Amino acid sequence: MSEVFPLPEGHGLIRRARRDDLPEIVRPLGRTREALPERYYQAIEADPHQFLAVVEQAGRIVGTFQLSLIPGMSLQGAWRAQIEAVRIDHSLRNQGLGRAVMGCAIEQARRRGCTLVELTTHKSRRDAHRFYQRLGFISSHEGMKLKL
Repeated sequence: MSEVFPLPEGHGLIRRARRDDLPEIVRPLGRTREALPERYYQAIEADPHQFLAVVEQAGRIVGTFQLSLIPGMSLQGAWRAQIEAVRIDHSLRNQGLGRAVMGCAIEQARRRGCTLVELTTHKSRRDAHRFYQRLGFISSHEGMKLKL
């Protein structure tokens, strides 16, 4: 995937995360919820179907997301993209940055031949649900998880 690409309207840029970005990636994900050990970064870095991204403005990391490309059997073997861990710094919300970031992530999926983009968001995140719906996402399936 493209290593660096600009966001529209002066919102900064998206680039592939580097090892030294891990502390800043954890910060917007929530210090109490996430920790990104070295093995996580190595696995993402080694897989060409993974793109761990940071959103950067004026040299400061203000967001992150992970784009995973998944081959599938549905839709006649179509590739799909899974967007996870989307986080934007609280101080920059409602300024169009999230929309710009999601637009770029979706465009990267399209360029890689994906015919579907999907994401999950916790049921309690009502504002996030409204945001994704405004972008055109629909709640078409019920997701389930099993912790191992």
